Amino acid sequence: MKLYFAPRSRAVRTAWLLFELGIEFDIEKYELGAKEMRTPEFRSINPNARVPVLDDGDVRMTESAAIAQYLLARYDTEGKFSPAVLSPEFPIYLQWLHYGEGMIMGAMNNFVVETVFLPPEKSSQVHADRAFKLMDRYLRAVDAHLADQEYLAGAFSAADTITGHACYMSEWFGVTFDEMPNLGAYLDRIKGRPAFQKALEL
Repeated sequence: MKLYFAPRSRAVRTAWLLFELGIEFDIEKYELGAKEMRTPEFRSINPNARVPVLDDGDVRMTESAAIAQYLLARYDTEGKFSPAVLSPEFPIYLQWLHYGEGMIMGAMNNFVVETVFLPPEKSSQVHADRAFKLMDRYLRAVDAHLADQEYLAGAFSAADTITGHACYMSEWFGVTFDEMPNLGAYLDRIKGRPAFQKALEL
């Protein structure tokens, strides 16, 4: 198994889950935004010029949430990182498995485009402020959900590696959790997991 990886990217969540599962993998490491990721060679691996990319034999996948579902279906034979399909927690798990990409990351991406990638003469403070406000709203929904539980679907699951990582990423862009104490405590629990710490060290 091989993971195409860059620090401070969505690839961290894939590495994190692989470490949680105890799966050995090779890594091809890039710096985020490196010109090597825009070459024809890399675009033949992922036409979108992004990471993660996971190669598992003849299987190649490029979407982090889909990779998580694949890894659990193929390798989590004991169901350690997802609830049983007929359990009450399963639909909750699915909701939060996809919430990070479906809600948080869209707003975060818009914020990053306006504040990091666009030159000042092309960026819009109005759009940046709107994106930040949306990101804050979506994070507050996570905070409310965590009022009476430690992880998103009760026990730790792959949903935490996706949406939990998206919440963690929001700190890079100035989000604070003074008014979201449940989310702040949740992120402390995530940061304490050895597999997460290992993924951050790559």
